[in-house]
Amino acid sequence: METRNIIAAISLSAAVILLYTLFFAPPPVTQESIAEKNKTEQSSDAPSLDQKENITEISREQALSESERIQFENQSIIGSISLKGAAIDDLTFKEYNVVLNGDEKVNLLAPRNAKEGYLIESGFITTDKNVKIPNSNSIWSVSGNKKLTAESPIKLTWTNDQGITFEKEISIDDKFLFTVKQRVINSTNNKYDFYSYGQIIRNEAPEITNFYILHEGLVATLDDELIEEDYDDIEEKKFSRTAQKGWLGIGDKYWITSLIPPKGKEFKTTFDYKNKFRVNFVATEPLELNSNSSIEDKMQIIVAAKRVDVIDGYAESLKIDKFDLTIDWGFLYFITKPLFFGIDYFFKLLGNYGLAIIAITICIRLAFFPLANFSFRSMAKMKALTPEMTRLKELHKDDKMKLQQAMMALYKKEKVNPMSGCLPILVQIPVFFALYKVLFVTIEMRHMPFYGWIQDLSERDPTSLFNLFGLLPYDVPSFLMIGAWPIAMGISMFVQMKLNPAPTDPMQAKIFMFFPLFLTIILAPFPAGLVIYWTVNNILTMAQQVFIMKRTTVKTVT
Repeated sequence: METRNIIAAISLSAAVILLYTLFFAPPPVTQESIAEKNKTEQSSDAPSLDQKENITEISREQALSESERIQFENQSIIGSISLKGAAIDDLTFKEYNVVLNGDEKVNLLAPRNAKEGYLIESGFITTDKNVKIPNSNSIWSVSGNKKLTAESPIKLTWTNDQGITFEKEISIDDKFLFTVKQRVINSTNNKYDFYSYGQIIRNEAPEITNFYILHEGLVATLDDELIEEDYDDIEEKKFSRTAQKGWLGIGDKYWITSLIPPKGKEFKTTFDYKNKFRVNFVATEPLELNSNSSIEDKMQIIVAAKRVDVIDGYAESLKIDKFDLTIDWGFLYFITKPLFFGIDYFFKLLGNYGLAIIAITICIRLAFFPLANFSFRSMAKMKALTPEMTRLKELHKDDKMKLQQAMMALYKKEKVNPMSGCLPILVQIPVFFALYKVLFVTIEMRHMPFYGWIQDLSERDPTSLFNLFGLLPYDVPSFLMIGAWPIAMGISMFVQMKLNPAPTDPMQAKIFMFFPLFLTIILAPFPAGLVIYWTVNNILTMAQQVFIMKRTTVKTVT
């Protein structure tokens, strides 16, 4: 009967999924629907960042050589700013390699006519169509210093034939922050209105992890609300909102490109897709440019590796609301972030993140020690009662009601709660998930070794049982990559299960015996650091459990 119920439940679930797909799933996005959406949006009278562009796709190297550039460099990044359009469109992280033990550094930004085009623009726009403003094809001039460093800013200028000059003074700090001071100088007797803006353009969606626990895509916090939009969502539907404060950007797993609008001024944020992904803000109130005068504004740009100290440092020093959420700590933020700080503390103490994970595991076990003691005492009593429970089951095998009554009376007499054994597992699940988030999303764990064959705690154990952990001279498919640490975890789980009272139902007993093997296969692709945590946690749990069981006795039941 129980088997039939399980099969029926699975069949019903599959039927629900199938019916939803057929009748309720949203229609697929087509090029026609995108074109119609764009046509509708372009009818607005508000100041627009749209412009006609004829782009011929070329390689990144060719694109970099197409226009004159201003180089920039500090201790963390190196790259260049194109004088064509004054776009920041070339940036490389000096401290991060693409692959472990490789020489190639991570390139994040690229010019607009490269396939992987990814760039940042800023400036002023106006609703007056008679005023010529700089666009992506405008050639800017350099005044003074010709290399941007942490000690020396640069100034770019562009003047139209109507007597209006646009200036940008760009500076960087020693990490990942660009500060852009923008001015418009009017040498005429006319008056104009200008709106400041900042914009991030990405030609195509990158390869993403596509795992539900991590958001990669368009992101912002607007008036304290976190906004996260996936690439495919924005292809289908534009997002737009007005806010008084916040930031906006595009986030990858380990990298963030972000804009911080001018402080104290309302702005409108837009995420959209018009043959490329765009994230921008435009001030809602214009700056009035009177005759023979000037206006100016200031914004910040952060293109950073998502190091916790860096992100939190900018959030505090620049007073950027909820900028720490560029790191996807998840809904267990209150557990995940403190857990990271605990691991980071032990890393600084011990010099190895693997040892730090083991140290934090011991701390977690100590924190749950009283609860586990209570649970293990109950489980020890349950195991001691197994013969009596078997006798009752045989005695009342034809009357389930009497069997339940006899079992409950036995539990009451011995003061045993059969559910108490689940408490340690239930309490540990949020901690386990939070640790997984820490290992999965924090760049601090990336390319960090343990000992022996574990060279990257954020990746799976690279060994496999099916080639005897590298002794046999062939590689195995990824689904057969069941490494030494996952097997150690499975064995520890099996031994731990043997210490617990066996289920009285034979079917349940078989399922529980299969469970360690099932979890070994499921957790094999997980980060090695997480598997190390689970293995050490199992060993500590068993030690505590054996100690409690030896000290626990029950009365003889007659």
